[in-house]
Amino acid sequence: MSKYSETPVTTISRDTRDLEKDIGNLYESVVIISKRANQIAAQMKEELNAKLEEFASDTDNLEEIFENREQIEISKYYESLPKSTLLATEEFLKDKVYFRNPNKES
Repeated sequence: MSKYSETPVTTISRDTRDLEKDIGNLYESVVIISKRANQIAAQMKEELNAKLEEFASDTDNLEEIFENREQIEISKYYESLPKSTLLATEEFLKDKVYFRNPNKES
């Protein structure tokens, strides 16, 4: 089971009160979600690049046609995954995101 399978692929309406309930500030919640989304996107990009790197070749040959099919399948899989903003929002709503504000700690 993929770590991405619990999140819906399409955008859904959210109640903004759910986003601000723990923090008390909707805008701060959005900043936290956006920073987490950037982390997730970078991680997904690294995973995709690592998988596609396996197919990298300096020479062109007949086998490359079959390798391209596998590359296309891997790319299609990553395109079908939920977007990083949806994943970050789900994590935030399920209290799976650690965050702190140093300005509020002092």
